[in-house]
Amino acid sequence: MPRARRRALGAPALTTGLTLAYLSVIVLIPLAAVVAKATAGGWHHFWQVAWNPEARAALELTLELAGLVVLVNAVFGTALAWTLVRDAFPGKGLLNSIIDLPFALPTIVAGLTLLALYGPTGGVGVNIAYTRAGVLMALLFVTLPFVVRTVQPVLLELDKEMEEAAASLGAGRFTVFRRIVFPNLFPALLSGVALAFARALGEFGAVVLIAGNIPFKTEVASVYVYQHVSSDDPTGAAALAVVLLVISLAVLLAIGAVRRWATRHDR
Repeated sequence: MPRARRRALGAPALTTGLTLAYLSVIVLIPLAAVVAKATAGGWHHFWQVAWNPEARAALELTLELAGLVVLVNAVFGTALAWTLVRDAFPGKGLLNSIIDLPFALPTIVAGLTLLALYGPTGGVGVNIAYTRAGVLMALLFVTLPFVVRTVQPVLLELDKEMEEAAASLGAGRFTVFRRIVFPNLFPALLSGVALAFARALGEFGAVVLIAGNIPFKTEVASVYVYQHVSSDDPTGAAALAVVLLVISLAVLLAIGAVRRWATRHDR
């Protein structure tokens, strides 16, 4: 076999090996270490520490708020993307840049900003610090870009002639959106809400200041994990971390399956 052909055949295997090695070092091995730590005392002990009343309350609150974040982002994220693509107005470029601010801003700074604005000494006359509303506000801030940035490219590539043809046949705006626009946006919207849900599920920096971290009231799962690490209880922290990991993976796989089902006719 010629040397050039041998090199060509070996290149994919080398690339795959390097990719798997990198993925293992960065993701798989640390996750395996967390699972091993959580289950070191056996599965019975794992469920005792992962499903005690405080941990369960923190997890339920986190899932509740993450669900609300998904609903709000699905509606307003799509509306923002539509405005940025279809409308022209002064300051559009600035607004487009502000959308990405949560990506660039350290999340602890976001939490401090929200606390200064909506805290007891804030200047707007609204105090939502140490409440669930404050936690929701922080999560909405850090998840703002996900739906916008996944839906926006689809809107840019969408053929407007189909919408114009439907309108010329008498279809109203809502019918055009429901029958033509939304089916094209749906896969991208699913990707955006999946990312927003996963981010909300594990967010720490933006919520740790404004939440107040009151058990059974405003304590979310990520703060519960941090507090148990700080209290020299790594097993309890790892146990809830594993539960969060399983939930996140299950949600991402489920949404991925729905996305593949929605795009099955495009292949």
